[in-house]
Amino acid sequence: MVQSLNAKAEYTTQGISYLGIGAKYGKILVGDHAFEFFNDNNVEDYIQIPWKNISAVYVHVTGNRVSRRFKIKTDKIDLDFSAKSSGSLLKVMREHLGNDKILRTASLWDTIRSRFKRKSMNATNNEDIK
Repeated sequence: MVQSLNAKAEYTTQGISYLGIGAKYGKILVGDHAFEFFNDNNVEDYIQIPWKNISAVYVHVTGNRVSRRFKIKTDKIDLDFSAKSSGSLLKVMREHLGNDKILRTASLWDTIRSRFKRKSMNATNNEDIK
């Protein structure tokens, strides 16, 4: 039987883990000590991440809509998850991690814009050298 790291559960929801091949459906549990995912089909298949090991959580935001999918970056591995109510899930996670660890992923437009800025900065730097 799996022993939870949390003494009390603050938020639970249905979720999907994208670790390995295919998606695994289960329950996401956010508690006072860790983020946990438990597989519905196999009780022994679980993911437990203590708050101190999470370095960042990335989520895509469009306008004021939060994407269902988010990435948890730990000190050893990056894990992808999905939840219907990811916005409220991330609010509870923010209480434990702080605002500086819940980050927006760059949109396609931001990525293209940064590439052009880098190229234009390199072109102006090269002109200064000549």
